[in-house]
Amino acid sequence: MTSANRPLLLSNVRLADAHHGHDRQLVSVSVVGARIEAIGPNVAAPPDAIVEDGGGALLLPGFVEGHTHLDKTLWGRDWYVNEVGPNLTDRIANEREFRKSTGYDAGEQSLALSRAFLAAGTTRLRTHVDVDTDAGLRYLEGVLDTRDTLADVLDMQIVAFPQSGMLIRPGTDELLGNALAAGADVLGALDPALIDGDPVGSLDATFALAERYGKPIDIHLHEPGEIGAFTLKLLLDRVEALGMQGRVVVSHAFCLGALPEPTALLERVARLRVALLTSAPPSRPVPPLKRCRELGITILGGNDGIRDTWTPYGVPDMLERAMLIGMRYDLRRDDDLAVAFDCVSAAAASGCGFADYGLQPGARADLVLVDAQTVAHAVVARPARKLVMANGRIVARDGVLTNGV
Repeated sequence: MTSANRPLLLSNVRLADAHHGHDRQLVSVSVVGARIEAIGPNVAAPPDAIVEDGGGALLLPGFVEGHTHLDKTLWGRDWYVNEVGPNLTDRIANEREFRKSTGYDAGEQSLALSRAFLAAGTTRLRTHVDVDTDAGLRYLEGVLDTRDTLADVLDMQIVAFPQSGMLIRPGTDELLGNALAAGADVLGALDPALIDGDPVGSLDATFALAERYGKPIDIHLHEPGEIGAFTLKLLLDRVEALGMQGRVVVSHAFCLGALPEPTALLERVARLRVALLTSAPPSRPVPPLKRCRELGITILGGNDGIRDTWTPYGVPDMLERAMLIGMRYDLRRDDDLAVAFDCVSAAAASGCGFADYGLQPGARADLVLVDAQTVAHAVVARPARKLVMANGRIVARDGVLTNGV
């Protein structure tokens, strides 16, 4: 692994452009410590720098995973035969029983998936981790170990998530508080009406916890149509009353894709600076991407679960997720595909609150090189990552982690 203390010059790379490819001017990037010092066509190598020739590859910022579940994954394990029932509650109960009966190791599994994310260019990541009265903080402790192990290269946010519900499982709210005290960065929540059966009480408890611990909120809102819209309005009331503007993400928000006229609700979401997360599932309604962006709403992308008891699908590759976002929203023009990439890069960093992101001096040195002519080409072709730099260190070459990662 390249030392973060020795300067590096990454030469002969091309900056991304939505409309042009091979004719773009070659630039160099100087990296000192963990930061980009300079970027441009005539950047000199810092003293005692390692020089890395990018070979004309396209330079992208490190990718951002806005919503996954590291503590659930079966990545690298034998195939799981999925025979679970069709309802959300079936999946929750099945997963809880599977992990309890098999001695599932969230530390081992989250580390395996995190390393795969890193090899594919993801350098910042938000993961939801189950906290419930069966498991207590066991899964959180495993993911905290993974975060510590990869702290030098992977910037990880952990959401304390009541996957089995909060009010319906007494004691969960106390466990969530313990999780926040133990190192979780964000407070999660789940379907206050359809799971907890009391949207007012559930949201009041969630916002009270967030206020007590000074944490932002990221809520799973699968609730459909008018039910989801009702819950979302209650949530927005609390954002406004408690001054939580810019500190709440609504994940999935299927209701916004099902309402016949969501403009008034979207305008309020925009005004209160609530961000929206979509995995762009093909089988569910999704928030209107272009309308959200027109209104100034930050809408970001994530994989959700990857190869777990809920779903056999998913890979830890944010270029593939950007492609799936493009397909779900019928994005075909190159500039539209650049929007899909934004959902897993700058918009995701903004929505999650990851600081110092991007390709400019002073930003954290998270860089990805791919053999592609444009961003659109990279999203569609998903080429192997020639090089991945995270926090000023080269961590992967040709899709394989380097020694020491």
